[in-house]
Amino acid sequence: MAEGSNGTLLILGGTGEAVDLAAAAVARFGPALRVVTSRAGVTQDPAPVAGAERRGGFGGVDGLAAYLAAESVDLVVDATHPFAAAMSAQARAACLRAGVPRLQLLRPPWAPGPGDRWVEVADAAAAARALPGLARRVFLTTGRRGLESYAGCAGLWFLVRLIEAPDTPLPLPACQVVTGRPPFTLAAERDLLARHRIDGLVTKNSGGAAGAAKLAAAREAGLPVVLLARPAAEPGERAETVDQAMDWLARRV
Repeated sequence: MAEGSNGTLLILGGTGEAVDLAAAAVARFGPALRVVTSRAGVTQDPAPVAGAERRGGFGGVDGLAAYLAAESVDLVVDATHPFAAAMSAQARAACLRAGVPRLQLLRPPWAPGPGDRWVEVADAAAAARALPGLARRVFLTTGRRGLESYAGCAGLWFLVRLIEAPDTPLPLPACQVVTGRPPFTLAAERDLLARHRIDGLVTKNSGGAAGAAKLAAAREAGLPVVLLARPAAEPGERAETVDQAMDWLARRV
């Protein structure tokens, strides 16, 4: 960006860090930087965001590259979910094509500590294969995608937590749905595990404080945790915190 000029920052959202970054960038840079947060529209009632907001997909690499050019985007911060591998790959390719600097804001993964009984697996299919013999009443917090992998888990019962209630039946042999949006407290997670007699947890290694309470509750209860590993991060500059991302922006605005 030229010194003294107004520029445009595109934040690819979907996480709490994206919301926090938009607020921090608007507060710090003011009119020197137009902040636009893009959200895919997966949830119907997302948290409000500072600056401008764009809803919906771009249409792949070509669509995103065209958007960057049409909107004169100067900087991109990819603050999508750690498991949004396809979107991050598209962001990298589009930014390379358009010559736009890109930063990936990616919070650190969780790491096991004393008392944790973790079984780390590559994907949902591997998680389904790991469950027999580990648990019979499973707390499943991996989101709506990939639930069909557990359809063949005969004899298991699932408590499925989603942000919004599904509009069609889930492809599971026996289940109950609860809804909620992070962050969750440790007390609430303890109560949920006890009330539903949960004896195993399946979750993604998303990292971050907002979803960590379920792991602490499982540790306290001595429950096994089947943890889906993250996809590999895209090459390029990376920050783990909003403060680090703000430092990256400050060097360029």
